Amino acid sequence: MVFLLIGSYVAQPFVIPSRSMQTTLEVGDRVLVNKLAYRFGGEIRRGDVVVFDGTGVFSGEGDPTGPLARTVRTLASSVGIGRAPGDDYVKRVIGLGGDRVRCCDERGRIEINDVPLDEPWLRPGETPSEVEFDIRVPEGRLWVMGDHRSDSVDSRDLLGRPGGGTVPEDRVIGRAEAVVWPPARHASLRVSGG
Repeated sequence: MVFLLIGSYVAQPFVIPSRSMQTTLEVGDRVLVNKLAYRFGGEIRRGDVVVFDGTGVFSGEGDPTGPLARTVRTLASSVGIGRAPGDDYVKRVIGLGGDRVRCCDERGRIEINDVPLDEPWLRPGETPSEVEFDIRVPEGRLWVMGDHRSDSVDSRDLLGRPGGGTVPEDRVIGRAEAVVWPPARHASLRVSGG
């Protein structure tokens, strides 16, 4: 019961299900998600790795499983041995509400408000984006992308959908703080600046 309460309100392990955040995060890594990071005045920052509920934004509407299955999944995810109910995604925040996010400049870099974005987190050998885009992120929403750009379904893929591929800030579950498992991959996910 204590794990369920902590997992529901404070911090929760999250299992990485895909290659979209390589090499920062590998399939099967467990990250600790701080659910209080943006409460009580904390602000989402460019470069943060966030976990969010993509239901209706990145995926279909609703969760087809029943209440018992959702409860079991919630219990399993609260101790890091299963996926949470719903369609939770992990991506990096690239653009904040009000930002103009554009790809790409003459050197192939993403620009935020006409300033090239330094992306040390990109998977080696990746380009910032093969897809061109130019969007003003609506207030209260986020433009998110994976670090493995050629293998990530992210805001770029959803430009034609309602919200223009952006994620409502209130769908953010928390900030991924660190890889906690396996021990050999233990690392902080915090980025300075932003």
